[in-house]
Amino acid sequence: MQPETYRLRHVAFVGNYVPRQCGIATFTSDLCEHIAREFKSTNCAAIAVNDIPEGYEYPSRVRFELDQDDIASYKRAAEFLNISGIDLVSLQHEFGIYGGKSGSHILAFLRELCMPVVTTLHTVLDDPDEDQSAIMAEMSELSDRIVVMSERGVDFLRNIYRIPKEKIDLIPHGIPDVPFLDPAYSKDRFGVEGKFVILTFGLLSSGKGIETVIEALPSVIKRYPNVVYIVLGATHPNTIRYEGEAYRESLIALARERGVADNVILENRFVCLDELVEYIGVADIYVTPYLNQKQVVSGTLAYAVGMGKPVISTPYWHAEELLRDGRGLIVPFKDAQATSEAILNLLDNEAERHAIRKRGYLLGRGMTWPSIAHLYMKSYERARKERTQHRHSLFITDMLDKRTDERTPLKLDHVKLMTDDTGMLQHAVFTVPDYVQGYTTDDNARALLAMVFHEDSGEAETQDTHQLATRYMAFLWNAINPDNGRFRNFMSYDRRWLEDVGSHDSHGRAMWVLGAVLGRSKHPGLRGLASRLFNQALPPITSFTSPRSWAFILIGLHEYLRKFNGDRTVQSLRKELAGRLMDCYRKYSSSDWPWFENKLTYCNAVLPHAMLLCGKWIPDHEMLEVGLRSLEWLAATQTSEYGYFVPIGSNGFYTRGEPRANFDQQPVEAQAMISACLEAYRVTENERWCYEAQRAFDWFLGDNDLQLPLYDYASGGCRDGLHPDRVNLNEGAESTLSFVLSLLEMRLSQQQTGTDNGKQSIRKRSPNIISTVCAQSIIDG
Repeated sequence: MQPETYRLRHVAFVGNYVPRQCGIATFTSDLCEHIAREFKSTNCAAIAVNDIPEGYEYPSRVRFELDQDDIASYKRAAEFLNISGIDLVSLQHEFGIYGGKSGSHILAFLRELCMPVVTTLHTVLDDPDEDQSAIMAEMSELSDRIVVMSERGVDFLRNIYRIPKEKIDLIPHGIPDVPFLDPAYSKDRFGVEGKFVILTFGLLSSGKGIETVIEALPSVIKRYPNVVYIVLGATHPNTIRYEGEAYRESLIALARERGVADNVILENRFVCLDELVEYIGVADIYVTPYLNQKQVVSGTLAYAVGMGKPVISTPYWHAEELLRDGRGLIVPFKDAQATSEAILNLLDNEAERHAIRKRGYLLGRGMTWPSIAHLYMKSYERARKERTQHRHSLFITDMLDKRTDERTPLKLDHVKLMTDDTGMLQHAVFTVPDYVQGYTTDDNARALLAMVFHEDSGEAETQDTHQLATRYMAFLWNAINPDNGRFRNFMSYDRRWLEDVGSHDSHGRAMWVLGAVLGRSKHPGLRGLASRLFNQALPPITSFTSPRSWAFILIGLHEYLRKFNGDRTVQSLRKELAGRLMDCYRKYSSSDWPWFENKLTYCNAVLPHAMLLCGKWIPDHEMLEVGLRSLEWLAATQTSEYGYFVPIGSNGFYTRGEPRANFDQQPVEAQAMISACLEAYRVTENERWCYEAQRAFDWFLGDNDLQLPLYDYASGGCRDGLHPDRVNLNEGAESTLSFVLSLLEMRLSQQQTGTDNGKQSIRKRSPNIISTVCAQSIIDG
């Protein structure tokens, strides 16, 4: 099964950002702005890396700043993205821009993210050291797609780093989209009219090879005295920091020594894009005399070629690739004579010079930023789609194998927000309680059950949690109709019951929690009232016809019998309801449909859950086998072909012999599955069921069809469901309580079963989904 595709709504760009003066900052800014411009429905935000304590005066696009050398800030940035509903992260990578040895801090960031990542590599080394190799290996594993800007980069990734070709996207460096103009058009604006302009631009630092061009100028000027060589660009901030202006001063001294000082302009400025385009526009020849062959991409070279400049370059990797097929001239490193001859060749041959210009400009039509933005969006959308198709594996330790004392208290903020003096409100609009929809017995029963599990799990009880439990119990006391022993379900916000008799299911859920209070709680007041309600609501049960209500009640009867196992009336009722479920199974089940009905609908796992309890404690071997067989089939039915949990959708459910509904997926389905699987583990001690419970729990955290978390790390609530193209952002009572109950049951299972005996259940899962272990501080904190 594959989810429906849709436009990414929120993309975050991580890297250096303007006004920081470096090539990656310019690239990140250009990419972010052009994605936003080309795709109006996509909200683009940036995470900027600071290399100085005071940071920079960033534009409003920058939403978060991280400190290059502070690893904790990388984790905070990841958490910020996780709680901000970001669909995808576009990461810019070069070893030198992130902190830690060889930039290793970026891995701490990537490990925490719960959305797809597309990483653009601005450097690909052919001889990485051990640390660089390890970082590249993990970074590629944690990234859904890798972007490089040259064919050589693709070759290196495949042959040196062993990254599969199908994971790599080749997208050229973006360039401004400008018309093909004669260089003489704007020369008067720069005071160079009537001159041949040779241009080099970019941040200045030793290794740029500018001295080679200056050495070449005397012989050029001898034939063409009207040549001027403009070197445009501020000295690189890191060079300033450690060397000052020594390199620039050495170039000035060399120009004077060679007698060409009047022909050389060293423009010590970091110019904006518009001004840069004007400078490139007046150039007759562009030169990149770099000294380092191992440069897999050069943004300055891409600009010059794509804007139609005849280029002379040393044979670094990107130049060899971009200038082939007659798009420029290659000269040896540090060879002033060859550089001089190449310049003279272009100045002497105007026709060839303009032919080279045209060939570069035509290539550049596919490199303009609008075109590049569309190529990146294709890569992003492919990464999003493939997240559900290609599961790159890492080994992690299951949540059930973590010690309870490693976790902080459960976050109940949204539960409290949804509770008023009457009880738990039913719905929310986003995270705001919706008074119009009022209250239900269903949700107040769930809320009381969560408080019982909270108490039973050993969590530190507070005055708040006891008050909450008391309020939910008071709601149930008010909900029962004393005339017929039935629970009413729907109450309006002005405290008017909207019915005399509620559904069988709401009665069943109330019986479940009342049994749990009697079987688990240590509060005599709660237990005393629960006993009265339990006995008052018991007689009508035999008239119920809903298999799910029977299952809810059976689980509640089991909770009650944990403490009062000598109650013969309740034992008898348990056998009767269990027998009814068995009759349903015998009527409808077959080898390919081992189920209790001809349709899978809601809270499906509660049926095998009830059978497991009855089979274990009546005891009845056939019931136990039915519980395990039906749960195994349900688990397989609710597993995607890629291994993650995919509950039956509520938009049509799943009728036998017909296509199943994939959406809308509801949190209550995951909670029911977790509860049933943990019971199967207690019954069988087969760790397979721990894995199944963990898989269903991971659905909340984003291991699902859309690879989006339903748990809201900021509010402590849970979103209301998974649609084909998005998460339902409302955080109602049922969804929030489903998550809370799931987390508490996972903890209870750890305490009450053999998961404290040192065994570890190891499994594989996607690296980009938050591991439960790593997420624990977020979930609880």
